[in-house]
Amino acid sequence: QVQLVESGGGLVQPGGSLRLSCAASGSISGINSMGWYRQAPGKQREIIARITAGGATMYADSMKGRFTISRDNAKNTVYLQMNSLKPEDTAVYYCVIWTPSSDYWGQGTQVTVSS
Repeated sequence: QVQLVESGGGLVQPGGSLRLSCAASGSISGINSMGWYRQAPGKQREIIARITAGGATMYADSMKGRFTISRDNAKNTVYLQMNSLKPEDTAVYYCVIWTPSSDYWGQGTQVTVSS
């Protein structure tokens, strides 16, 4: 069984920063890519960024510049640094990992950007 535990969400003022973490544990037979998605109220889930085992990154065009994804392979952990946050960044943020056999999702962590 694979578990993904997310942390770091919360309430932040516009212009502020947050760092999300997602630690994977359990019967994981090799993690390929790791990534982050988000889903705002009334909207579809959208990809933010993805990072390969070798560290290559991909960002959605709208996410470039303010969001940075990174990972620690030794800890099976992926991070998302979010800067200059805006109210429209308010959403539930989900981490995901892709293994040779399946993909696994975290439970989501709420990020609210408001003054």
